Amino acid sequence: MLKLETARLRLRSFTDADLDAFASLTANDLFMRFSGAGAIGREQTAAVLERILVRTRTGQPSQFAVFHCETEKLIGYCGFFLQTVDGVDELEIGYRLHPDFWGQGLATEAARAVRDHGFRDLKLERVISLIHPDNQPSLRVAEKNRMKLEKQTTFKTFPTLVFAITRPTWEALPRAAA
Repeated sequence: MLKLETARLRLRSFTDADLDAFASLTANDLFMRFSGAGAIGREQTAAVLERILVRTRTGQPSQFAVFHCETEKLIGYCGFFLQTVDGVDELEIGYRLHPDFWGQGLATEAARAVRDHGFRDLKLERVISLIHPDNQPSLRVAEKNRMKLEKQTTFKTFPTLVFAITRPTWEALPRAAA
């Protein structure tokens, strides 16, 4: 099982046993606010989890379950989604945290750990984040993650900002500021 740790978070591969806690998160309207689908039920969550698990089982970059070290509870997810943007396959760093954990820098902490894992361990050349223009907190996470706005597009019928960072840009970051 793949694990990443930060000062305040533990990220690990999802397992089948995470379904109930994950379904509790995806049933929350605020957690799912910019998903396009809104809150979803347990059956839909099980299908999402299965897609995540298939990628994990086959060794492909996937999502991590995010746990807060103090509470040891599942508070969200952060990791990679394979997306097709304007006809090009891209690996997106996607993240979502329970509203109780917003505004504490935790999404940035998780996204940074995933970004570094992608470049350091997976040897990726580029990662993106797809963000709705109204999602100001996620815009700040991408910027703090040293991603740059590349373009605006329509993704799955929604206006979307595409932020990106490449391996050379990541390698040039001072490690303390990364």
